[in-house]
Amino acid sequence: MISYHAPLFSTDSHFLIHLNLEKMKKRLLYVGALLTTILVNAQQQQDSTKVEQLDEVVLSDSRFAIKKENSGKTIIKISKEEIERNQGRAVAEIINVKSGITINGSRGNAGQNLSTFFRGGQNRQVLVLIDGVAVSDPSQIENNYDLQLLSVDQIESIEILKGASSALYGNRASTAIINITLKKASKRKVKATFSTFVGTNNSQDESRVDLVDFTNSLGVNGSLGKFNYLTNISTKNTNGLSAANTPNGTTKNDSDRFAKVTANVKLGYTVSNNFDVTFFGNYDRYTSEFDDGFSFVDQDNSSENEQYRFGLGAKYSYKKGSIHVNAAMNNIDRAFDFELFSGSKSEGKSTLVDAYNKYKFSNQLYSILGLNFVDNEINTFSVPFGETEFAPAITADVANDQIIDPYLNVTYLSDFGLNLNAGVRLNNHSEYGSNLVYNVNPSYVFKLSDENRLKVLSSYSTAYITPSLFQLFSPSFGNANLEPQEDATIEAGLVLDLGKNFSLSTVYFNRDQQNIIEFVTLDFVTFESEYQNGSDEFKVNGIEVELSSKLTKGLNVNANYTFTERKDGVIFRAPKHKANLNVGYAVNNKTYFSLNYQFTGDRTATAFNADFTERLTLESYSLLDFNVNHTVIKNRLKFYGTVSNIFNEDYEEVFGFATLGRNYRVGLKFDF
Repeated sequence: MISYHAPLFSTDSHFLIHLNLEKMKKRLLYVGALLTTILVNAQQQQDSTKVEQLDEVVLSDSRFAIKKENSGKTIIKISKEEIERNQGRAVAEIINVKSGITINGSRGNAGQNLSTFFRGGQNRQVLVLIDGVAVSDPSQIENNYDLQLLSVDQIESIEILKGASSALYGNRASTAIINITLKKASKRKVKATFSTFVGTNNSQDESRVDLVDFTNSLGVNGSLGKFNYLTNISTKNTNGLSAANTPNGTTKNDSDRFAKVTANVKLGYTVSNNFDVTFFGNYDRYTSEFDDGFSFVDQDNSSENEQYRFGLGAKYSYKKGSIHVNAAMNNIDRAFDFELFSGSKSEGKSTLVDAYNKYKFSNQLYSILGLNFVDNEINTFSVPFGETEFAPAITADVANDQIIDPYLNVTYLSDFGLNLNAGVRLNNHSEYGSNLVYNVNPSYVFKLSDENRLKVLSSYSTAYITPSLFQLFSPSFGNANLEPQEDATIEAGLVLDLGKNFSLSTVYFNRDQQNIIEFVTLDFVTFESEYQNGSDEFKVNGIEVELSSKLTKGLNVNANYTFTERKDGVIFRAPKHKANLNVGYAVNNKTYFSLNYQFTGDRTATAFNADFTERLTLESYSLLDFNVNHTVIKNRLKFYGTVSNIFNEDYEEVFGFATLGRNYRVGLKFDF
């Protein structure tokens, strides 16, 4: 009996190291030359526009809008401005350049399955929120939400809160939450936005300038008295890249098409000065062609993924607080059609109601008292051997669960530097009973001068992750005896802020996972397998360093480095070392360009040999991207341009699957 977690062996040689070093030196020279040009231009240009810099506000770690300096976490904030500069990209691409994060598949075929690793964790340990409401997909093996269902043009901003946050957000918020805020209605009666992007979609061995990647979006929104509305529809069609990598010396694989349409509607009404209601609805569908995932040869396989999501939110404000009720229903259907064997279908449904009271005792003491309800169910269908029609494999009358969680969170902000965020939640699961999780997060701010501060932060948080319905009830791999996975995370760090133009943070984290759920092969002849709780100790520790600096007017430098290690084992497909560097320069108030450099270290993957025991090393790689956007007509017309993987690096992100080479994208955005 062998699980998919085994020791790493190294295949490096002195010769390969020498070649990689020489290669790296040449690229660093190119990067250095480009950066030097930017710095020289920065000294020569004068930005005539003065921008008032306000204290940055964060929301995710307390649900209250507080100054970032008072937060005990190093929250990553992807602002409206950064989202705007990355129009035409995928959500996973934007998130993948932040510290502590690796999203495998974000640089491959557009329909590639995404695997999200935060601090060495897996998909099931990351919770996604949309406008503060948790979203999930019970039809997925790990119950994770598929980021491919979202389009960047619908998003206002993103906050990423790392560390165990189950006390405030519930089951699965173990390594991080991704809190996505969608765009809001304009104050104007009618505002319309149209954007269009075209680009290439080449692998490293192709240099065509064929325009085969098309993204279009149209949105209309506005406010009419007490009523506000927002509608948006976007489409994406991509071709030209094979999902499977083409082995050396073989015929080029056929390209695999990806097509997506997303639409959302948000309607708001102000009933009175202290009572607001909002209705939302989302429809998302994408179809994707893919190849064989074992032999990595071209096949005519395809999938169709469709989501219906709707709900409402209500807020009633009173003198010192507010009452919130958010309710949502989510239905996701997936269908897979295979060339060589029968297909499969699945239906996942979830219902969520989150009701909470926010109360402000004073300017220093805040509290949240809430009750969360979640209901999940799945149906799956397959074609039995020798049959031609679909038959039920997993049925919702068995494969369902309910969670009812009362929770309390308190935030204290002193006037002498001490801040404390603490919370507790009682998870009540229909299959696993009650389990208590909690969070304690103190921090202290030393004021070095009027503008300079040093913050010391720490936290201890626990999390609770129940098995997915697929892991429990799959007729082929399910195990009804699975126990929930339990996580505990310790964090400690320093944040140095020198005014608003320089910030440096260093955070150490240590995660201890118990009863981790693994996919285990029991018999290598019959390929009998099932999900089991691992008996091995699974401890992960690491360091995250982030730097943000405004060197001159218009010149911004952001960098981060992440070290992640499991001392007594392997973290599959996640690098031990990862670094990102972004240098952005505003030539004036119309033109902005940036260079984005990313280094991803060696990773361990599983080779699909006869018994799935072979381990191999995916070599490190470095990528450099260039972005530019230019305002042609103020508040009306903007131009975007991107060159990705400038050096046409040949690398492997996911074993056996293709990655993108040098590609070009241009686009326009109209506001009217």
